[in-house]
Amino acid sequence: MKFNSQEEYGLRCLLRIAYSASPNGLTIPEISNAEKLTQANAAKILRLLRIGGFIESARGQAGGYKLSRPPERIIVADVLNALGGKLFEASFCSDYSGVDIVCTHSIDCSIRSLWRAVQTAIDGVVTKTTLKDLMAKESSVGEFVTNLLEESPYFKIS
Repeated sequence: MKFNSQEEYGLRCLLRIAYSASPNGLTIPEISNAEKLTQANAAKILRLLRIGGFIESARGQAGGYKLSRPPERIIVADVLNALGGKLFEASFCSDYSGVDIVCTHSIDCSIRSLWRAVQTAIDGVVTKTTLKDLMAKESSVGEFVTNLLEESPYFKIS
């Protein structure tokens, strides 16, 4: 299982913008250079983030991309959904039905239960994590996420 590059780079771009001290925001060339992305790829990701309402852009010589709201009000789950959606959606079974219209396991599917549990675990972390949380040092974020998992009734980390 893996998240796609759009979600990874989208979060990186948001963090880059959040860290910026520039009152005008950051330009596509600045973001793409800092994150080692092509300008076309950075523009595509920034467009999705703008449509999702996480950033705003200003045109012109003093233009650039800025967060549309404070980082503590940007929920990671919302960002991931805007960039790529959930790992397990309700339509998952019909999307992977094979050559039939309906999956042969649609009535009794143990795999579906697994994917639901995995999605629930992921949601338990990303719905409680903000961009502000990700702006901390890696060790602090690791501690934060571990605490979220320990609070969850589904997990016991040893």
